[in-house]
Amino acid sequence: MDEYPIIDLSHLLPAAQGLARLPADERIQRLRADRWIGYPRAVEALNRLEALYAWPNKQRMPNLLLVGPTNNGKSMIVEKFRRTHPASSDADQEHIPVLVVQMPSEPSVIRFYVALLAAMGAPLRPRPRLPEMEQLALALLRKVGVRMLVIDELHNVLAGNSVNRREFLNLLRFLGNELRIPLVGVGTRDAYLAIRSDDQLENRFEPMMLPVWEANDDCCSLLASFAASLPLRRPSPIATLDMARYLLTRSEGTIGELAHLLMAAAIVAVESGEEAINHRTLSMDIDNLSRNQDIAVGLQVILKPRARPTPTWTSMPERTLDFEF
Repeated sequence: MDEYPIIDLSHLLPAAQGLARLPADERIQRLRADRWIGYPRAVEALNRLEALYAWPNKQRMPNLLLVGPTNNGKSMIVEKFRRTHPASSDADQEHIPVLVVQMPSEPSVIRFYVALLAAMGAPLRPRPRLPEMEQLALALLRKVGVRMLVIDELHNVLAGNSVNRREFLNLLRFLGNELRIPLVGVGTRDAYLAIRSDDQLENRFEPMMLPVWEANDDCCSLLASFAASLPLRRPSPIATLDMARYLLTRSEGTIGELAHLLMAAAIVAVESGEEAINHRTLSMDIDNLSRNQDIAVGLQVILKPRARPTPTWTSMPERTLDFEF
């Protein structure tokens, strides 16, 4: 006999139904774990990365610039793609098909080479000279079989002076020409501005924007997918335009903040026994998550009882997004 008898979990995806039967402490641990959220724009970005990865070797390889506000899913997409093409080793040889390196906060060519070599696990000599680091980096990139180089936080380029910016942009052109592999830049709008400042790079990097979310049918579909994937034992009526407007205000329209907000509300739902994200669980958690007290007032207004009937689960948008557990 099930220790946690549940009458109906049909509001959840099959994988989430099994998790919903776990004890509260285990479900809370699952809720705190990172999860892939396969919304359409993220899937499109993955497909673009896959197309670049499979691109035949040629003198001038295409590049991609993934642009969006902070905490809007860029790193999640990159990490998902990197896990699809993981590093491996056999005998004395290591293979790193997708290398991800973070742009230093104080950009310079030598600091970037240090980050690049560190990402490949290469030991560094004290006070190495730039020509030595350049040759070592190129040799190792070829040796470990890097087929795509991803540069995260590319907007940090603008933190340097004009000389450093020019040197680094020249370095990007050099790496692309020398290695003949696609380069992927990831960053905020400042990364786009940095690339646009160089005519040659602007022609080589195709931008793909990840805009903030708006309260529309796509957002309601996203919220329905969240509700179906979070292991709560009662339906969460969050896939409405009113709730979308409120949640996007709280999360500033970014999917990272939205996911964190819903995760925190789901944990409150488990701990309180409410078992759903609704008016009560969001109210209980509002002191921890709201950025100002006025939002609490807005929540009461948005979620107050209406004359119209509350949408049932069957009337919510179809759940078609890809979630990993």
